Amino acid sequence: MKISWLIAGLIFAAGVVVAGLALMYYLPLDMRDRSPLQPLAFSHKVHAGDNGIHCLFCHRYAPESPVAGIPAVADCRACHLFISPDAPEIKKLMSYWEKREPIPWVRVYSLPDHVYFPHMMHIRARLSCTVCHDEVAVMERVARSVKLKMGWCLNCHRQHKAGIDCWTCHR
Repeated sequence: MKISWLIAGLIFAAGVVVAGLALMYYLPLDMRDRSPLQPLAFSHKVHAGDNGIHCLFCHRYAPESPVAGIPAVADCRACHLFISPDAPEIKKLMSYWEKREPIPWVRVYSLPDHVYFPHMMHIRARLSCTVCHDEVAVMERVARSVKLKMGWCLNCHRQHKAGIDCWTCHR
């Protein structure tokens, strides 16, 4: 009798582990809003699309750093002193400048702490930003449209003949 209970318990525990692993595989790594509201209605469509401003003009840390970075308020202000200075969103932007506060942007893309993703390595490999971030140049509000999951990344690495050992992406 006791052995049958032990076997049933082990089978149940194995089922729970398998179900947990399956959930981890199928659920996205990041459960947050895919297109969060930002403190300013910043349009990538206007800036990157209509005006053709390259990603690296604003995200200037990407070629030299693991993170892409966001522009300082001073960078936005430099252009908007002359471009649409009376627009309501630009007035909001200027209020951040006057208060000497950074704009509290809400992060759209993030990976778990154990994942090492250096933007600089991907730029040096001449990958377009659209590979991971999709066509933000047509988005009024940026939305996370690519599911950054391990399998997706591994497929990309295989396709571009990049390293696929664990230590390439996990630190």
